[in-house]
Amino acid sequence: MASRERKGNGLALAALGGKDAGVMTDQSLRTAALASKAWPYEEARKLVKRYPHGKPGNAPIVFETGYGPSGLPHIGTFNEVLRTTMVRHAFQSISSAPTRLIEFSDDMDGLRKVPDNVPNHAMLTENLGKPLSRIPDPFGKFESFAHHNNAMLRDFLDRFGFEYEFISSSSQYESGVFDDALKGVLRHYGAIMDVMLPTLRKERAASYSPILPISEKTGVVLQVPVEVVDTETGMIRFDDGGDIVTQSVLGGKAKLQWKVDWAMRWVAIGVDYEMYGKDLIDSGVQSGKIARVLGGRPPEGLIYEMFLDEHGEKISKSKGNGLTLEQWLDYGTQESLSFFAYREPKKAKSLHIGVIPRAVDEYFQFRGNYAGQPVEQQLGNPVHHIHNGQVPSAVPPVTFGLLLNLAGVLGAGATADRVREYLANYIDGEITPELDALIGHALAYNSEYVAPTLERRAPQGAEITALERLDRELAGLPAGADATTIQNIIYAIGNEGGFEQLRDWFRALYETLLGSSAGPRMGSFIALYGIGPTRKLIAEALV
Repeated sequence: MASRERKGNGLALAALGGKDAGVMTDQSLRTAALASKAWPYEEARKLVKRYPHGKPGNAPIVFETGYGPSGLPHIGTFNEVLRTTMVRHAFQSISSAPTRLIEFSDDMDGLRKVPDNVPNHAMLTENLGKPLSRIPDPFGKFESFAHHNNAMLRDFLDRFGFEYEFISSSSQYESGVFDDALKGVLRHYGAIMDVMLPTLRKERAASYSPILPISEKTGVVLQVPVEVVDTETGMIRFDDGGDIVTQSVLGGKAKLQWKVDWAMRWVAIGVDYEMYGKDLIDSGVQSGKIARVLGGRPPEGLIYEMFLDEHGEKISKSKGNGLTLEQWLDYGTQESLSFFAYREPKKAKSLHIGVIPRAVDEYFQFRGNYAGQPVEQQLGNPVHHIHNGQVPSAVPPVTFGLLLNLAGVLGAGATADRVREYLANYIDGEITPELDALIGHALAYNSEYVAPTLERRAPQGAEITALERLDRELAGLPAGADATTIQNIIYAIGNEGGFEQLRDWFRALYETLLGSSAGPRMGSFIALYGIGPTRKLIAEALV
């Protein structure tokens, strides 16, 4: 696959901040950015320190993210590109140096195992060991398995408006772009072995080679010892199933072992920044050493913690145990996913369906705070990095959690039109496209994950008396009573109702009226749902 630059649509660029969107130029903002403790600025300052006078020849600072197309792309892949983009934007705000972001696909890797979540297992099994770019597409849509997965990756990166250049390993090896770098590996073969052999088990060391020839007989990527015959012509000698073969490593006839390949790529492309997960710490160390052997310099980067599934296990492409991008976007907003990815990159986080509602509401909470914050706090606000400083000022008048509770109480009658009817009596102004989209997400999430779990219980003891009093108090209020007035009444009843703790009263309201163990600010819910309908809920609970 040839290199290509991808640019998303204008809407997505407005959300994430494209190349020319909102880059800070004011000197006071630059000064604040240089001192900011927000992690994207801390990462960006590593590059300023790396090149205090700019990269030689005013060459662009190269950011890279890597993808192994042995399985379908997942949110972890998206997360790495998003975070790298945030660092790139942060760097652009403190430096005028040009930049590039490369998305590199390791599609020359040999297929080691058949992923669980793809069709045609038998066909893939027959092609185990061959480069991913030379295995038929099990989905029958593209010229190879790698081409299919690469297309999936580009598709969802484009949907988010990332600006990047896509480069595949196969295009670089087969076109000869990596030929000079491969000759460099042959010239420094002994020194590379000196780096790698001490890290390997005895059995592995006996057959290890930095060079992996591709068999002309079987098409399989071979894991065999090789003898360097001629460094300038790229010739090596090895045993291919009992036949001693002399073959070139150039033009796609061989590839490199993972750690050597990573280092070679850093040097050949001139990568200055690449972040990676903690599971690759050892690879990063060894690849850094090899990059120096090859005469280069390892890139700067952030070592981040991994996303975990709801059972605390690492998300895996082959297992397919993580959320897909499509799943998140069914139930939450694009910005909420970016918000989730931004927070605490060095801390392991569970990534499952249950985290979406909180991410949606916290994103809007931070967005609502942004305009009133001093510059120093704005630069540390996640929404600044999500929107590259071009943060929308308005926020929806209701929380996602409140919409979920409304949908839950409406039950089978929960439709977008019904929700809009309730909102029309609660909010000032029209329902915006953003709020309308939230309604759709809330209805979808409620239908799949909330409604099946709702089960109201009967009130007991002091709860009965408190609910009866709440009914009387609500009966005395005008139909349009505001949320604060209602909330004050609820607080008073809880404080005077004989509950050991106020939270026991709120939990009783949630469990008896809403059927859940947690819920919204009840004053806001009642104001939205209506005093009459709420009194009906109380009457049903007291039967």
